[in-house]
Amino acid sequence: MIKIDLITGFLGSGKTTFLRKYASYLITQGQNIGILENDFGAVNVDMMLLGDLRGDNCELEMISGGCDTDTHRRRFKTKLISMGMCGYDRVIVEPSGIYDVDEFFDTLHEEPLDGWYQIGNVITVLDSNLEEDLPEGAEFLLASQAANAGYVVLSKTQETTEEEQKNAVSHLNRSLKNIGCKRQFDEVFAKDWDKLTDEDFKQLLSCGYHMENYRKPDLTQEKTFQSLYFMNMHLTEKKLQEAAKKLFLDKSCGKIFRIKGFMKNEKEQWIELNATKKNLVISPIKMGQEVIIVIGEQLDEDAIRSCLEA
Repeated sequence: MIKIDLITGFLGSGKTTFLRKYASYLITQGQNIGILENDFGAVNVDMMLLGDLRGDNCELEMISGGCDTDTHRRRFKTKLISMGMCGYDRVIVEPSGIYDVDEFFDTLHEEPLDGWYQIGNVITVLDSNLEEDLPEGAEFLLASQAANAGYVVLSKTQETTEEEQKNAVSHLNRSLKNIGCKRQFDEVFAKDWDKLTDEDFKQLLSCGYHMENYRKPDLTQEKTFQSLYFMNMHLTEKKLQEAAKKLFLDKSCGKIFRIKGFMKNEKEQWIELNATKKNLVISPIKMGQEVIIVIGEQLDEDAIRSCLEA
């Protein structure tokens, strides 16, 4: 049977960066892997960030498109069926940061996938610089994505203090309690990802998963997440940074949790934007597509566009 792993985590936690480390190690060990980027959006930015992993031992697949949950689940199952015929040793699924993990478990217990795949590891990435004040929908996603994890892995440990890291774990535990989950994390995996050893990866690859019960809140449409896409904005790097900061502060734009995307700078070089309210990074990248993606609640598309164009 094919091992299948889930790498999950809330918006901006650092899933894709961790996945690169995880997948690269498997490739060096001679494993033949498939990576499935499983998103709801019209443009899958994270797929572009993993392009250089593609090779003889690694293939990238994608599900995207602004579709309803049932359609998305059917596409997920269909893609896993086709990947099951490719001879992979392991498939790694990286979903959106607003993903309901029940879809992963429910789909894999359906025929014929239940006879082809064996669930290996569920790893949840937790931002050690986690924002303290999150609304109900975000708190649920934060908790539910960690409830069944074999390991919770802290991101950005080299950028945060031990106190901030403890606060992030405490926040996660409160969120779990609030959805009626009895699980609490006394320890998490907290190491600089650039210094991971063979022993560290062996631990990660044997962490498995748990099945926990929890309560799903009845969220209204106003409390569910949206993703808006803005193409061909042609901003300078400075203007992009200024606009991103303004969007998080401008309440008329809605409750924004993450902004990501690609742009060409003044030198016609591709740059990547990855921003949360507490952390904004613009870095060079080999290739991209001119798009800004804004994720949040109660978003006002016209107000956001005006801010970007100002």
